[in-house]
Amino acid sequence: MSKAGISFEEMKADMLKDEEFRIEYEKLRPRYEAIEQIINARKEQNITQAELAKRVGTQKSNISRLESGNYNPSLDFLTKIAESLGKKISVTLN
Repeated sequence: MSKAGISFEEMKADMLKDEEFRIEYEKLRPRYEAIEQIINARKEQNITQAELAKRVGTQKSNISRLESGNYNPSLDFLTKIAESLGKKISVTLN
C-alpha cells in the first residue's frame, strides 16, 4: 500500500533548489542534525518523550518542543539529554 504525496526527503530536495531557502537551511543545519540524533537515540532505546523527560529531570513539553524544533536549547540541556540517553556531546568548529 503506497502513501499519497511525496516524502519529506523529496520535498526537502525540491525546496533546497531555492537559494534563499538553502541559505537559511544551512544556518539551521546543526540544530536540526542534533534534534535528529536525539530523536533517533530515543527511538532506538524505545522510550517515549515522557520517559526521556523523566530521565533528564524536565517536563515532557520541553522534550516535545526540542524535538519539533521550537526550542533553542542550551548546551547544558543538550548535555543532560545526551547523558540521559547514554551518549556524549561532541562539538566541532569548522
